[in-house]
Amino acid sequence: MSSTWRRAALAVALILGVAGSVAAQDVKYNALPDTDFTKFKTYKWVKIEGGTPVDQITDTQIKSAIDSQLAAKGLTKTDDEKADLYVGYQAAITQERQWNTYGSPAYGYGPRWGYGGGMGTATSSTINIGTVGVDIYDPAAKQLVWRGAASKTIDDKANPEKRQKNLDKAMAKLLKNFPPPVKKK
Repeated sequence: MSSTWRRAALAVALILGVAGSVAAQDVKYNALPDTDFTKFKTYKWVKIEGGTPVDQITDTQIKSAIDSQLAAKGLTKTDDEKADLYVGYQAAITQERQWNTYGSPAYGYGPRWGYGGGMGTATSSTINIGTVGVDIYDPAAKQLVWRGAASKTIDDKANPEKRQKNLDKAMAKLLKNFPPPVKKK
C-alpha cells in the first residue's frame, strides 16, 4: 500500500472516529424519590415558560418522538386539564439558556405552566447544542417528578428523515429511564 493510500485511509478512519464520537448521545435523568409512577395514566403537553421556542416542524418532531415513547409506557395523551402528568420540553439548537421556573399558579405553589398569576422565581443554566430536556410534572402535587436530557439529539443540518430518526433514538434512550426503576428495599 502506498503512503498516499495509507494517509487517505488514516484520514478516513480519523474522520469516522470523530464522527462516531460526536454522534453518541448522552442521557441523564433524575426523579423525585418515593414517587408512585404507577398511578399516572394520562399526560398533557405544556409549554415551559422562558424557554427558547423551536420552529413548528422541530416542535412536532420532538413531541412525536416523546409521544411514541410515553405511549409504549402505557400513558395516554390528552388535552384535559385533569391529566395525571404535564410534560414539557426545552431544546437547544444552538447554545441556549434553560429556564427553571417555579411560582404560584392560580393558588398554591408549583411550576408555572403559563397560566395563573402570582409570584415566582426563575433560575437558568446553559444547555448545549442539540440537547433536548424533558420535564414531567405531577400537577396534583404541583411538583416536578422527573427530568431528563439527551445531548447531541438535534442536528439542524440533517435531512428530515435523519433528524426524526435521531430524535426517536435519543428519546427512546432517554425515556428508557421513565418511570425510574423501583429500588428494592
